[in-house]
Amino acid sequence: MGSAVITARAAATFDPVGRSVATARAFVRDTLQGWGHSELVDDAVVLTSELVTNAVVHAGTQADVLCLRTVEGIRVEVGDRYPEREVPLQGTGFNLGGPDREGGRGLLLCAALASKWGVEYTPTQKHVWFQLDLPQRPVGTRVAGPVLPDQLLPVADGRIRVAVVQIDRSGAIASWNEDAQDLFGYAPEQVTGKPLTDLTAWPQTPGIGTGIAEALQMSRWEGSYGIRGEDGRVVPVYASHLRVRDNEGEPSTICLLVREVERAVLQTPQRPPSTDPTGGSVTEGRATDPFEVFIGSPAPDDLDGLLQRTVERARDMLDADSAFLLLATDDETELEVRATTGLPSARQRFARVPVEAGTGRYGSARMPAVHEDLVAVPGAVPLLNGTGMRSVVTVPLKVEGRLTGSLGVAAEAPNRYTNEEALRLQFAADRIALAVESARLGELERLRRGSLSFLVEASDLLAGTLDRDQTLALMAQMTVPTLATWCAVYTIADQASDPYLSYVLHEDEERIDGLKALLSRISPPDPVPTPGARIWNAPGEAAHQAALRTSMRSLGLGSTPHLGSGIGTTLATAAAVGGETVVLPLVARNRVIGMLTLGKPTDDHFRQEILELAEDLSRRAALALDNARLYSERMAISQSLQRSLLPPERPHVPGMEVEVIYRAAGEGNEVGGDFYDIFPIRDGAYGFAIGDVCGTGPQAAAVTGLARHALRLLAREGFGGPAVLERLNAAILDEGERSRFLTLLYGELWPQEDGSSILKLVCAGHPLPLRLRQDGTVTPAAEPQPLLGVMEDLELYEETLTLYPGDVLLCVTDGITERREGTRMLGDDGLAEVLAGCTGLTAGAIAARVLRTVERFAAEPASDDMAILAMRVPEPLKN
Repeated sequence: MGSAVITARAAATFDPVGRSVATARAFVRDTLQGWGHSELVDDAVVLTSELVTNAVVHAGTQADVLCLRTVEGIRVEVGDRYPEREVPLQGTGFNLGGPDREGGRGLLLCAALASKWGVEYTPTQKHVWFQLDLPQRPVGTRVAGPVLPDQLLPVADGRIRVAVVQIDRSGAIASWNEDAQDLFGYAPEQVTGKPLTDLTAWPQTPGIGTGIAEALQMSRWEGSYGIRGEDGRVVPVYASHLRVRDNEGEPSTICLLVREVERAVLQTPQRPPSTDPTGGSVTEGRATDPFEVFIGSPAPDDLDGLLQRTVERARDMLDADSAFLLLATDDETELEVRATTGLPSARQRFARVPVEAGTGRYGSARMPAVHEDLVAVPGAVPLLNGTGMRSVVTVPLKVEGRLTGSLGVAAEAPNRYTNEEALRLQFAADRIALAVESARLGELERLRRGSLSFLVEASDLLAGTLDRDQTLALMAQMTVPTLATWCAVYTIADQASDPYLSYVLHEDEERIDGLKALLSRISPPDPVPTPGARIWNAPGEAAHQAALRTSMRSLGLGSTPHLGSGIGTTLATAAAVGGETVVLPLVARNRVIGMLTLGKPTDDHFRQEILELAEDLSRRAALALDNARLYSERMAISQSLQRSLLPPERPHVPGMEVEVIYRAAGEGNEVGGDFYDIFPIRDGAYGFAIGDVCGTGPQAAAVTGLARHALRLLAREGFGGPAVLERLNAAILDEGERSRFLTLLYGELWPQEDGSSILKLVCAGHPLPLRLRQDGTVTPAAEPQPLLGVMEDLELYEETLTLYPGDVLLCVTDGITERREGTRMLGDDGLAEVLAGCTGLTAGAIAARVLRTVERFAAEPASDDMAILAMRVPEPLKN
């Protein structure tokens, strides 16, 4: 300190713990306020906070804080017990670096805010000190300017008119003095009772959203605007507002107004920018940006970093125990917690509160507000409920008049903040509002691009399946963990059915069983068709009660256990569902078909953008789920109809080996046109048929059913093969436009006592049956004849052949012979070649070999139905 006389001294030592930083700030603040230097408290507290943080956090030693007062200024020394830690000295040309550097931010602030600073070393300690000069003004005055030559004094009229206007609590003019009448032309009776806002021309400054109505509500405000005179012209004025209250506690605002050119009469002199010890500007040749002074330079380039830096700086600036920043949702009806310090941030992040006034709402968000004691006004700031904070000051963040957020600081002690702190915090909020909004819009744009990519991928996945169970699984897997920690899907079969818990998923697989058990014990959410997410508290409440009962039982309290799980599982489940839970309706084709439930762990919340994305996903998922339901119903109908067109059981013919293989093409959602049948006609006689109706679907199924049942009926009436097919042909033609042509192989079989079998065949446009003899020769067993359903007059005939022991008759549909691979086709010759190699095989082995050959003939799945009917006369057993 040189020869300066020390007039006051205070010292304290702080342990190397995080709480010591706040305690050191309080020590310096109380010391300087006790010495009567409140105007230096802000800078001293900020610098002390940085230097003590370096000592107790980075150096990890005790911090010694010494405050000294002289006639020149205030000097604060912060010493630690880590002398080897290198600190750059002034004038060395060392680059202090950015404000985020671990060892340089405090020194950068010293250079920016202090009139002098330096570093001193001893064998056991290192001291970093800074000096703040006392303002050069006479004792007893708030501010004072230098003595100026007459020619430099502000110019004013011969008589300075100071309009004094009093505004009542409703914003109306209560009093209007003579100078106001001279300046603006209105007599008092013309304006008394009218809102001042009717006369003002208020400038909208980008980035600063305070309006005239808000300025009138502040404890003190100073600035420029315009008053519309009686002649219609706008008179630029400089105003100083002071908020007061009378003896009855009725508040009002006193406005002092002068012409803009005479603003020096009212204007408070601005504090000059800080300079370094050499007298130069803090930054190279330019004034310090207020935004950079508050946030630090360079500012974080991401929104979360900027918000976190903001709350930390705000807390330090007002020596608070906590700070928080909320951002408005897109519709500006709610505020969403985005950054906190000194509060349980994990519990509060993305919590939302409404803005408008009312119980449990953030009524002070649009205006600066000071709450001296939250105990007296519980719920005034919902974010602080249960945190132990007593006093709080909040200010809005506005851009072009729009509410974009709210910044607040709070302390554990009551009566810590006044309107002066609100003004200082509002100034800081106005400086950062535009930067925060710009970063928020950038983040929102990135989120929207990511949301579009997510929805495109989700749509592709959902459109790629028509299986109901797979659709449910996809819905859950797309939401967890991208959108939520856990999810549950409820489905509703029809209007008369209750919601059914169909699928449960948690990001931790070990929590799924406990979560499913919990949800199964509570009533499902109501199937409300209203779009959007709605809060569902039942899972969290049920989990809390279950955990409470389990804990009581573990202590020997309570009754017989209600849950089968142990305390560990129950508590883990309670933590898993203890956060926010929302329900989104699954609406498809104007009907609620289910609900998508999303949940967060204990005290966690969804952000608004995630809920909007989940709503978009729920609409797509609902349509995919309903499509899967319709497809499943259609496939079940098709499969049931297909089964009705085929024999109910494997046919059995005494003295013959019979094997049938049927393969329907596609995914089973269409009824096939191929069919087969073997049935007894009378004692010792059996009929068999294999056919193919043109096309698929209901019309083909109608012809298939007609053919199968007509064959049985006509054959049992004693008609021979040609007569059966001729009558069937007439019946098909009687169907009119619904008729389809039909290829059909029909035959009758008589097993003989000598082991042979006599067959009579009629092949109406169908692939010819093949006969395999014991010597391996393969020949067609019938001649081709006209197919059915085309011509009215058919003259069909039947052919007779005898199958001897070891002989085989193979009948197939064209799905076998027309199997293709590019330009190759299996054909009749290929089938005959396969059959020729089946000598000595059973009928089942022959049918299996034919099917295997057909499947291996091409890599692509078969596009046509396939039916194989193999009949073999067994050889007699040898003794």
